[in-house]
Amino acid sequence: MPTKIEKDSITGRETTGHEWDGIKELNTPLPKWWLWVFYATIAFSVLWMILYPALPIPGATGLTGWTARGALPAQLEAARAAQAPILSRIAELEPEAIAADPQLRAVAMAGGRAAFATNCAGCHGAGGEGRPGGYPALGDDHWIWGGSFEAIRFTIRHGIRNQEDAEARIGAPMQAYLTTGQLSRAQIQDLVQHILSYTGRATDRAGAERGAALYAEQCASCHGERGEGNRDLGAPPLNTRIFVYGGDAATLFASIAYGRAGVMPPWAGRLDAATINMLTVYVHALGGGERE
Repeated sequence: MPTKIEKDSITGRETTGHEWDGIKELNTPLPKWWLWVFYATIAFSVLWMILYPALPIPGATGLTGWTARGALPAQLEAARAAQAPILSRIAELEPEAIAADPQLRAVAMAGGRAAFATNCAGCHGAGGEGRPGGYPALGDDHWIWGGSFEAIRFTIRHGIRNQEDAEARIGAPMQAYLTTGQLSRAQIQDLVQHILSYTGRATDRAGAERGAALYAEQCASCHGERGEGNRDLGAPPLNTRIFVYGGDAATLFASIAYGRAGVMPPWAGRLDAATINMLTVYVHALGGGERE
């Protein structure tokens, strides 16, 4: 309950006039310097609101007329001008020469990482780990079309099986052996067992042996006599446990029965030469990059 303001006999401070159960509240005001700083921040905020676009009103710019959006084009232009000399060198040099120069490599890796996140990660994964549905992993040492600097750059430039670019890699699309009637379900199951036998995973030894003749007749011309693959045709190896669409028996059956024909867009008309070279260096470094 309110009482009269009086001086506390112990601390020498005045009370606020409030008392609860015999306990009186001391009046302890904030330090003067703190109050003045607080008042100054209020004054500063009012001044800032007048000079700059602080009010949530469409088109409000303040007395100065400055906006962050308006300043952005000049800042971007200044950044481009600063980057132009080194980006020009990156655009002109071969990716292997870029990777051999520590300064250019550092710039290419940073630029390639940014370009990859924007243009490639949606399909190939943020770390190049690949995604289900036919998006190859780029972080291992298995390459469908080749993992050299030049092979990677060519693939980025022209794409895979894409009609937008006449130079796109076409190779030999995987046929649909069941749909076309070339093989029966039983024959495809034998083929699957034979492919699984390359990595010791066959569960039907007799079927794997029967599938050997079918493989030699139908598959070896593209995938190699022992499933080693053929990069000229874009035929992936089958003697590993790394598969674009999956290497289990059911997925292998679907691939043989209904075919596969992955597509990648060409980037030559969408990205400049420097960005493509930076992407090449970055993808090559993700893992398993090869020399010429």
